[in-house]
Amino acid sequence: TGCFAMSLTVFLAVMGAALMHAVWNALVKGGPDKLMNMTAIVLGHIPIVLILFPFVDVPARESWPYLIGSIGLHIGYQLFLILAYRLGDLSQVYPIARGSSPLIVAAVSVLVLGVTLQVSEWLAIVVIGMGILSMCIVRQADGMRNRNAALAAIVTGCFISSYSLVDGTGARLAGSALDYYAYQTIGDVVIFGLIATAMRPRILVDVAKRGKRIFFVGGTASFVAYATVMWAFTQAPIPLVVALRETGIVFALFIGVFFMGEKLNLVKVSSTMMTLGGAIILRLSKSL
Repeated sequence: TGCFAMSLTVFLAVMGAALMHAVWNALVKGGPDKLMNMTAIVLGHIPIVLILFPFVDVPARESWPYLIGSIGLHIGYQLFLILAYRLGDLSQVYPIARGSSPLIVAAVSVLVLGVTLQVSEWLAIVVIGMGILSMCIVRQADGMRNRNAALAAIVTGCFISSYSLVDGTGARLAGSALDYYAYQTIGDVVIFGLIATAMRPRILVDVAKRGKRIFFVGGTASFVAYATVMWAFTQAPIPLVVALRETGIVFALFIGVFFMGEKLNLVKVSSTMMTLGGAIILRLSKSL
């Protein structure tokens, strides 16, 4: 696994996925009804899956345990993300959740899965992670002593790193990343839909009345973003894909400032530049 190279195509695809990920997270955070927003996005995967389903096969049997585990981890991620966005804002929650993930994935990949990374690749992962995490340290020092939001975001980051590792392995064993993701999505939609309905029996009515834009825009962005990442997992080392994907915080920063009225300060800018610097190091690394 450590010998996979990251081509320019994979690099640009993952950057595009990071932008789409920031967009759908902003849609979840943007309205007062976080549960409805997340439900609309999860259910918004259905139209694409229905279009793709005639063209996908059942994933290889070896990938099924990973597929089942992935569904559970994604459900946990979605529920904790709703909680985190209820407690904190986009520029607090997103950095903590996304920033912790590449560091956890890299550590587990090396210590447990036997992946080998070059010094420059480690440097890139650490720089990206530190750049993102420095933002949330500033938020708290700035009067945002929101421990519950930070804790929910850290738990969300654990789910992100867990499903990244599970899906990275599962997609390779499945024979096709798209086959794997199509079936994973079906399980996620059904189970999350049942949980959301149990939490609020009228949730589907709410989505139909007030969530159409998020259903189509957010659902499409979410599906395409992670399908792209799933494909990238089969083309390059999982820790590198995860680290590069976290540059979505750069896009989230601009969305927060220009579309959600959040304040831009020097530390946020410097943290963003650090994150971009890590992405550049990652791209210029000898294995790329």
